[in-house]
Amino acid sequence: MVTKQFTGSPDDADLRRADSLAREIFSDVANKWALLIIEALGGRVLRFSELRDEVEGISHKMLTQNLRMLEHNGLIERTVYPVVPPRVEYALTEPGQALRVTIDALCDWTHRHLGQIEAARRRTDAAAADSPDTER
Repeated sequence: MVTKQFTGSPDDADLRRADSLAREIFSDVANKWALLIIEALGGRVLRFSELRDEVEGISHKMLTQNLRMLEHNGLIERTVYPVVPPRVEYALTEPGQALRVTIDALCDWTHRHLGQIEAARRRTDAAAADSPDTER
C-alpha cells in the first residue's frame, strides 16, 4: 500500500484511512520496541550498546530497525563521530521529547492499572479454559 503525501492541516490526518500518513506514523511508533527505546532515551544521549542494555530483550536487529524507523520519522537524531572505532550516539529530537510525555503517561497508566489488568486476564483465561469451544 502506498501512503499518500500529507498536504493538509493536522486536522486532516485521519487515522481511519488506510493510506493516511498519520496512521503510518501511529503504526510505526506504537510498537513495544519503539516505545521502550523512546522511554530509555528520555533526556539522555546513549550509544547503541547502552540502548541495547537499557531495553532488555531487544535483539541487535530489532534495535537497528527501530532506530532507523525512529530517525526516519524525525523522533531521534543519530550523531556519528569520525573516530576509530566509530562512535554513534542517539538522542530524542523535540518531537521525540514531546512523544515521550505521552509514553510516560502510558507507563504511569500501566503501573496504576496493572493489578486490574492481571485480574481481568485471569478471569478471561479461566472462562476460556471452562468453555474451549466458545468463540470469543
